Amino acid sequence: MKDKRILYVSSEVVPYLPETELSSTAFNVAKKAHAKGVQTRIFMPRFGVINERRHQLHEVIRLSGMNLIIDDMDMPLIIKVASIPKERMQVYFIDNDEYFKRKAMYTDEDDMLFSDNDERMIFFTKGVVETVKKLNWVPDIIHVHGWMASLLPLYLREFYNDEPLFAESKIVTSLYNDGFSNSLNNKLTDKVKYDNINEEKLKTLATPTHTNILKSAIENSDAVIIASEELSDEIKAFIEATETPILAFQTEEELTEAYLNFYENKVLV
Repeated sequence: MKDKRILYVSSEVVPYLPETELSSTAFNVAKKAHAKGVQTRIFMPRFGVINERRHQLHEVIRLSGMNLIIDDMDMPLIIKVASIPKERMQVYFIDNDEYFKRKAMYTDEDDMLFSDNDERMIFFTKGVVETVKKLNWVPDIIHVHGWMASLLPLYLREFYNDEPLFAESKIVTSLYNDGFSNSLNNKLTDKVKYDNINEEKLKTLATPTHTNILKSAIENSDAVIIASEELSDEIKAFIEATETPILAFQTEEELTEAYLNFYENKVLV
């Protein structure tokens, strides 16, 4: 795996956000791959709860400045970057004042999901891809963590399917028990449909629950990793019904070798 390129795209990453199974696993996998000689890039949303001064985020002017079209609206893309102390790893932050300035991640003070989480997902997805294109950095593997990043496999398969930069890239999705109740905005599919994505591919997202968002990611990935010890029976049954390579849950001590072996022997074959 030395000198291979892995793009890690995660909803959450420590030390920029509180320690959770998702934020810790996404960071540890990237860190340990990096230590083994893998070239890595990490992308995450620039949530308003992230302390930019403490973590020394700064805007990258040459990457910022483009507008992304979300449901027929032009939304400015701002790219910020920071380096994880002692690791020599760069983290790129996808930012936009309308979507990510608020001092919360997914829910309001009443613990209700933000009504525009669907648009935030689309913006994050397109922002990652457009930034990687500007960097002209060709990933061998794109590894997705967390539901906020889970539209990325669908967009890579459909909206960006003729983008030569990703022609040989393999998509891996890690599945977490980081769900939410209810569903996202039911207009999600209409907004995704605006990007000329095949309607057949959107059937899974007709009701955008956490489970269905994960199902869409699984359908459009080359491999999946069970990243939480407990997943819903529905998701487990859905995985088992596919022919997608699966890596079973690994403890933190086992992550490094298991993930790298999985990449090499099941994903890049």
